[in-house]
Amino acid sequence: MSFKKDSGVMELGECTRNPGYQDVEDGGSAADTINTDPGEKRESTAVKLDSDAAEEYTQIKPYAGMPKEVLLLYSSQARYRVPREILFWLTVACTLALVALTVTVIALSPRCLSWWQASPVYQVYPRSFRDSDGDGVGDLKGIQEQLDHFQYLNIKSVWISPFYRSPMRDFGYDVEDFRAIDPLFGTMQDFDELLAEMHKLGLKLIMDFIPNHTSDRHRWFNLSRTRDPQYEDYYIWTDCNSTALKPNNWVSVFGNSSWTYDEVRGQCYLHQFLKEQPDLNFRNPHVRKEMIDIIHFWLGKGVDGFRMDAVKHLLEAAHLRDEPQVDPNKPPESVTSEWDLHHDYTTSQLGLHDLLRDWRAEMDIYSREPGRYRFMVTESYDYHEVDKTMMYYGTPLVKESDFPFNFYLLDLPQNTSGLWVQHLVHLWMGNMPMGQWPNWVVGNHDKPRIASSAGQTLTRVINMLLLTLPGTPTTYYGEEIGMENINVTESQIQDPAGKYNVSASRDPQRSPMQWSSDMNAGFNNKTNITWLPVHPDYRSVNVEAQKKDEDSVMAQYRFLNTLRQSELPLHRGWFCYIHADANVFSYLRELDGLDHAFLMVLNFGKESVITDLSSVRELPDQLMVLMSTNRVNSGKVFQKSLILIEAGEGLVIQYSTHTRFNPNHPGQCYVSEKACYLRAMDILYKC
Repeated sequence: MSFKKDSGVMELGECTRNPGYQDVEDGGSAADTINTDPGEKRESTAVKLDSDAAEEYTQIKPYAGMPKEVLLLYSSQARYRVPREILFWLTVACTLALVALTVTVIALSPRCLSWWQASPVYQVYPRSFRDSDGDGVGDLKGIQEQLDHFQYLNIKSVWISPFYRSPMRDFGYDVEDFRAIDPLFGTMQDFDELLAEMHKLGLKLIMDFIPNHTSDRHRWFNLSRTRDPQYEDYYIWTDCNSTALKPNNWVSVFGNSSWTYDEVRGQCYLHQFLKEQPDLNFRNPHVRKEMIDIIHFWLGKGVDGFRMDAVKHLLEAAHLRDEPQVDPNKPPESVTSEWDLHHDYTTSQLGLHDLLRDWRAEMDIYSREPGRYRFMVTESYDYHEVDKTMMYYGTPLVKESDFPFNFYLLDLPQNTSGLWVQHLVHLWMGNMPMGQWPNWVVGNHDKPRIASSAGQTLTRVINMLLLTLPGTPTTYYGEEIGMENINVTESQIQDPAGKYNVSASRDPQRSPMQWSSDMNAGFNNKTNITWLPVHPDYRSVNVEAQKKDEDSVMAQYRFLNTLRQSELPLHRGWFCYIHADANVFSYLRELDGLDHAFLMVLNFGKESVITDLSSVRELPDQLMVLMSTNRVNSGKVFQKSLILIEAGEGLVIQYSTHTRFNPNHPGQCYVSEKACYLRAMDILYKC
């Protein structure tokens, strides 16, 4: 290509050689080559340029290979500049709008539910869950063998009762070494493998943490009783002797005096449980440091949370005064039961919540790891003093436990009526601090199985209650199949509480898990040994049989748990009381903005009844049953004024509506964190 400039006219030749480049290499200048006649020239196009710097270039359209000067002339023309600027500013505007929308969605979105809120907590009593080595006692490898059971039930959170090294005077709640696994349950390697496999399957492991006391075989106690300078005050010691009166009238949870004389030290030590479980002295900063180190040890291994055992007993009044008697006229020498005293000086003492807040703060350090929140739940039986239980939630400024265990539904068998159940539910919901998360317990290793205490006919409806109330349900192993207590003869008693008082034995609710109709109910298929007898109904009441039966207790438990986790109204929506009478307890679950809701109608009475909900104008006239504990009634359609429900039956009714119940009845409704559903974007937002 060559250029020829003559009198303001430049000719542009196509497909010509550029001799300028060669001339420059030969020592000439590029300026000289512009005036060089190339000698070869084809038909050209003339473009006139003004003689000054603003001369206009009149080429019809851009062409490939144009020089920079020509490109700049084109780019400055309005027809090219304006679209470019429009696209640029449109891109900027869209980016800013997207950022603003993202910030708005994040700001308005409610907090995501954590793992301990999304799934029931399943309690495993390791002695009774699964025996892998044939010694008759369950172990850690046995738990690992049955992890698919949790997946089948859609369980994500598993709480395992103590497996620390222990003399087993209280089956693991008397700890000899907080950093070791008892050989009865396996090895530390077994634990590490169990934890790794659980995490691989998306399961979370909650451990029992037992801070109040140790075993009398613990190294600390042996050093304390010999007055080692570092450990001398690790426990509660006071002067007394083996024959004189005890220091005061304090009574153990298991009965008789809380004080035992130690001949080695020549003093009495305090034990609020067994005499083999001496209480630690948490007024000693070294003891507090020791327990924090133990928390770090297990969290460092990857444990996902702790159940803090017997926390109300952690501190005692330093003055050691007698506690007031419930019956002032009772002779002091006959005060032998914990129920004989008001425990003003041995429970819930000043400083208790400071300890718990310290532990919570240590756990929060590990919770900073993304997706690894560390859960903390406290155990405290406060009975009618529900306000004391609520204090374990902490304050708006300082957090303690994620929730304290709610034991009030354990009283359900006292009066199986709709009104009584509503009272027990409201006892928690009406006292729970605003914005906190509720939970529900109907059984554990210390209390009779609900299927025995309330009756087998109520097993299904109680499971429905547990899985449709707001908050986190806790399931004690075997409740998902309707296991009942076993009968234990006096010679078969293993529980130390039962050895003090036969009627107080906790063995009946600790029988081996019923996996199949095989030998020992599949608990131990290697030898014919079990640490407690297997329930005689295991041939029909077992996991294997109920998996095959679509109408089984376990099939209904699984369906309800899956429904709970998949439906927004059930796991984070409003909870509203609808109706309660001598038989029926009814409530609904709804979420603002969602076009469907759920109505639960549960009959805890002993007869079939017709429930009339015509006064609830927010309900549609016709209601279809999504699920009934009596399968033949699933899919039925009822008029809301004529809901027929059999004794022990529970109904889950799903209905469509755009009318919400909670705005017009604020005194009957509760929600932990209010959220609304926006269908257009399929998101939740704060409202």
